[in-house]
Amino acid sequence: MFGSHLSIAGGMHNALIEAQKLDMDCVQVFTKNQRQWQVKPLPKDEIDAWFAQQKETGIADVVSHDSYLINLASPPGAENRKKSIALFREEIERCESLKIPYLVTHPGSHLGEGEDVGLSRIVAALDEVHAALKGYKTITLLEITAGQGTNLGYRFEQLQHIIDGVKEPERLAVCLDTAHLIAAGYDLTSGAGAKAVLQECDAVVGLDAVRCVHMNDSKVARGTRVDRHEHIGKGFIPLEAFGVFVNNAKLKKVPKILETAKEDGPDGRPWDAINLEVLRGLVRGPKKKK
Repeated sequence: MFGSHLSIAGGMHNALIEAQKLDMDCVQVFTKNQRQWQVKPLPKDEIDAWFAQQKETGIADVVSHDSYLINLASPPGAENRKKSIALFREEIERCESLKIPYLVTHPGSHLGEGEDVGLSRIVAALDEVHAALKGYKTITLLEITAGQGTNLGYRFEQLQHIIDGVKEPERLAVCLDTAHLIAAGYDLTSGAGAKAVLQECDAVVGLDAVRCVHMNDSKVARGTRVDRHEHIGKGFIPLEAFGVFVNNAKLKKVPKILETAKEDGPDGRPWDAINLEVLRGLVRGPKKKK
C-alpha cells in the first residue's frame, strides 16, 4: 500500500493516471486549490472522469488532504473561524462526492491562547460540521504534527483528546507522519525507537485508528519542532525505522503516502519512483525458493 501525494492539475483524474504510471497502490490528492478559500463546485464531468479513471486504473485506495488555510482552533466570532469551518465542510462534501473515504487535516493552531482552549475549539468545530453533514461516510484523519509554532496535535494524547471530546467519535481517526513524529520529539532515530513509538501510539490511540501514514524523512533532527520533509534515507530517520513502519502487521493495508519533493532524482527518474523503490525494498516477505 504505497503511494504519493500527486497533482490534480488538468483534472483530478490525472492524479490516478500518474499513480498508475508510477506503479502506486494508492494516492493522496487535494480536491481543490489548497491555497484558496473560495472554490467552485466540482463539475459533474470532472466527477464522472474521476470514477471512470478509478475503474480504468483500479486504484481504489485514495486519501485527500484538506487546505492548509483551515484552522479549526480559531477563536469564536473570528472571521477566520467562520471561513475555516465553511471550507472544512466543503472539503468533506467534495470527498463524499468523489467517494474518498479519508480526509487528512492538521488539527489547528491555538494562536497563543493555550493548548486546552485550542483543543476545545477544535472539538466544537468538528461537532458543528458533523451536525451539518449527518450520515456522511468520509472519515476525518487527525494528523500528528511537528508542533511548529502554536500547532496542536503533536502528541498522541492530544489527538485522542479530540476524538474523546466529539459527539461522533466514529467519524474521526488518525494519520501518522514520520517527519512530524521525529520533529515533535518521538524517537525515530533507530528501529528500536520506531518500534517503541508505534507501541506508544497503540497504547494511546490504538493502531487500528491509524488509517494513513505519511512516509517522509526529515531534514531536521529529533525534537526541533520544525516541519521539513526529506527523501527517504536522506534525512534524520534511518531506513531501519522506516522498516518498522512498513512491516507492522496492523499497518499492512494502510495507505503509506510520500509527501516529498517531485523533482527528478540523480538517476533521472522521478524521486517518487526512487523513494517507493527504497520503501518496497524494506518490506520483509517469504524468501523465494532457489
